[in-house]
Amino acid sequence: MSGHHADEPRWKHDGVRVIKGEQLDPNTAQTPGMYRQAAINHARVGAQKIWAGTVSIQPNAKTGAHHHGELESVIYVVKGKARMRWGERLEFVAEANAGDFIFVPPYVPHQEINASSDEPLECVLVRSDNEAVVVNLPEIDPIEAPESVYWVDPIHRGP
Repeated sequence: MSGHHADEPRWKHDGVRVIKGEQLDPNTAQTPGMYRQAAINHARVGAQKIWAGTVSIQPNAKTGAHHHGELESVIYVVKGKARMRWGERLEFVAEANAGDFIFVPPYVPHQEINASSDEPLECVLVRSDNEAVVVNLPEIDPIEAPESVYWVDPIHRGP
C-alpha cells in the first residue's frame, strides 16, 4: 500500500486544529472595560456553524435587554461570578460561578451582568452560528440598569 494518498494534504491542513491560548485573535472590535478574542470562527479555521472565543468583562459591566434570534449560546465561566436575568421583564435571575455552564436558548430576552464589583469575569463563549445576531429590546426596562461599560463580544454591540 502506498504511503501517499490523494486526500492526505486535505486532512493535514483541514483536519483537527488546535488554537493555542496565546494565539487567540484580538483583531476584533474592542470595547472599554472588556477584552475579547476569537478562537474559532470562519476566518481562522473555516468554521461554518459555530463561533467560539473568550471575553473578559470588567466589574459591574451589564448589557441591556436583548436576544440572539435563532442562535443558541453557551457561556462557560472560567473566573468570577456571572448573573443572568431573563424573561419578558427580566424577572428571572440565576448566578454562575467558575466551572459553571450557562445555556441561553433562542429568542429568550436576557441580560448579562458581572456580579462582582471588584473582580473581572472571564468566560468562554460558544455560539451555534458564526452570524452576528443580536436583537436589542429597548422596550424592556432592565431591573439592573446597564452601566457605561458593556459586556460586548462579536454579537453584543456597545452603545
